[in-house]
Amino acid sequence: MNAHAPLPSTGCGVAVRAEHGQRAVFCGLTGIVWLHRKIQDAFFLVVGSRTCAHLIQSAAGVMIFAEPRFATAIIDERDLAGLADMNEELDRVVTRLIERRPDIRLLFLVGSCPSEVIKLDLSRAALRLSRRLAPDVRVLNYSGSGIETTFTQGEDACLASLVPEMPEAATTDELLVVGALADVVEDQFARLFSDLGVMARFLPARRASQMPPVGRGTRFLLAQPFLAETARALEERGARRIAAPFPLGAEGTTAWLRAAAEAFGVGPARFEAVTAPGLRRSRQALAAYAEKLAGKRVFFFPDSQLEVPLARFLSREMGAALIEVGTPYLHRAHLAAELEWLPHNTAVVEGQSLDDGLDRCRLAQPDLTVCGLGLANPLEAEGLTTKWSIELLFTPIQGYEQAGDLAELFARPLDRRARLEV
Repeated sequence: MNAHAPLPSTGCGVAVRAEHGQRAVFCGLTGIVWLHRKIQDAFFLVVGSRTCAHLIQSAAGVMIFAEPRFATAIIDERDLAGLADMNEELDRVVTRLIERRPDIRLLFLVGSCPSEVIKLDLSRAALRLSRRLAPDVRVLNYSGSGIETTFTQGEDACLASLVPEMPEAATTDELLVVGALADVVEDQFARLFSDLGVMARFLPARRASQMPPVGRGTRFLLAQPFLAETARALEERGARRIAAPFPLGAEGTTAWLRAAAEAFGVGPARFEAVTAPGLRRSRQALAAYAEKLAGKRVFFFPDSQLEVPLARFLSREMGAALIEVGTPYLHRAHLAAELEWLPHNTAVVEGQSLDDGLDRCRLAQPDLTVCGLGLANPLEAEGLTTKWSIELLFTPIQGYEQAGDLAELFARPLDRRARLEV
């Protein structure tokens, strides 16, 4: 069997192919960097190695004097050798943590490669600690391990762990927006939904005690394309997903809002009146970058799972040409609308063999290569212009008001290259 054979047709004219082999991606621990800012009374305790601690500290850029809401319980040689009771060590660390940080209301025990190697049962530890610390602190667990996963799956695992704890919904009249958004973006969307007459709640909430309800008949809208497990957990509780593209760019944001509006019976006239000002501003902002990005040939390495909607944005709204769109995983149902909008015969590669992808990229010599940090410097040294895909997770890019910022993120490395060549 050919491991690189085309997958069954998606029905949208896009050439989707699966590849297997080595990849270069961060692990799910990286998601803590934006999640700890979102849930303001939560704490993320990674049960891992010093390497795990260095990764998060480096990614977050936290100064030595700061008091971030994450830490690492170090697994050392004695733990790996079975000479210490890791559960006793973990209980001791958590006790000290709660004494020092009495503001914590939700504690996540985050698994890592080392904790999974020694088969540490963090679900049992979370249950034990939750009973001990109740009612002041809830303790949940999820895996941020980098074994066969990519870094955005950390958020997916975290939100999926919250779903069983969400209260039962008493009404089906509220929209549930799923996915961590910057507070400024969440506020903008909340105002738009309110103007449309739709009551929207957001997962995750900003405080542990304010997690939205969910139940049979709840309708939810994904704000991020990498939340497969969270969506499955919500559907198991009876919620129904509203199919939509993702809110990137003027077109994507309008279609995302329209899907929700239609699901809640908002009339076309009201929808047009509410969205027209934002749509006009976003198109004006995008026009400033159209000349810089039009016709530029772009190659996506798989990294964040944002690649397909980002490629759609660059192609349809900025006039860029897509050489290849690599993505770690492709959820065909969640990305159906995005795939439908890609140019006919766009090469979409799920998984992607790193060596093969590098060969194709070097051969194509794209104007812009979107990739992870591990590939960016070597490719820059070879003369290619790169964009760090992880920056698209750290930066607010969703919605009308951020459309120009999104385009600017892609234009910036091209500007830098042009200045260096002068």
